[in-house]
Amino acid sequence: MAFNLRSFFSAAENTSDERRDEERIKLPDNATILIVDDSRTAIAVLKKTLAPTGYDILSAEDGEEGIAMAKLHQPDLILMDIIMPGLNGFQATRILRKDTDTQDIPIVIISGNEQATEKFWGLRVGANGFLAKPVDRAELFHLLREHLPNAEVV
Repeated sequence: MAFNLRSFFSAAENTSDERRDEERIKLPDNATILIVDDSRTAIAVLKKTLAPTGYDILSAEDGEEGIAMAKLHQPDLILMDIIMPGLNGFQATRILRKDTDTQDIPIVIISGNEQATEKFWGLRVGANGFLAKPVDRAELFHLLREHLPNAEVV
């Protein structure tokens, strides 16, 4: 199955006029989100979607790089894909949870597989939330508000 930009977000997404009426969030100055995903397209789409929030974004293309960046930069939230080369998202999340320097960073798993077992294992290894691909924009912003206590609705 080929990946395309339109398939990254759910088809039930609101029209642009409806989105203008939705709540928007503004992250605190210097807020950082780390996206860990082996798809450059997925990273680019998430960056574009989150750009209006004013956050700083970092990205990593595999679990090992994501762990290293999390330790170095201490992001405010991590968006973690599951299926990646090397360490998968479950393994990377487990490692981050066991490290005292990263154990408190909220992690939201993003997966193309919406089976209950994916969500169960994501939460079991320490993720704070789960998003299925295609990503529902409203759910993404809801999780940001939920896991970033200093995020403001604007």
